[in-house]
Amino acid sequence: MLWNLPFLWLAMAVAAVVILSFIVATALDALIRDEAFGAIGNTVVMTFGFFAAIYLANSMGHRLSDLGRALPVGVGGAFATLGFLIALKGTMRRLFG
Repeated sequence: MLWNLPFLWLAMAVAAVVILSFIVATALDALIRDEAFGAIGNTVVMTFGFFAAIYLANSMGHRLSDLGRALPVGVGGAFATLGFLIALKGTMRRLFG
């Protein structure tokens, strides 16, 4: 799905996801300060998770032909990736000081 988009539309999709991720990441950084990766780090993780989830769903055969189907998959992937990395960071911090 993503790879069939022209470059301009793909760039606009990435820009929209980055902007919205930055807004959410800034709020999350204020809430969970030391456990997270900072506003920019959270943005990068969430953007990667968004597009990785859409790519994985497409590669597994799910058709995400409209925004109503792609958006929940992407947002779920973004928060799952961020949650997993925050849990991993917290675990490593507690185990190794």
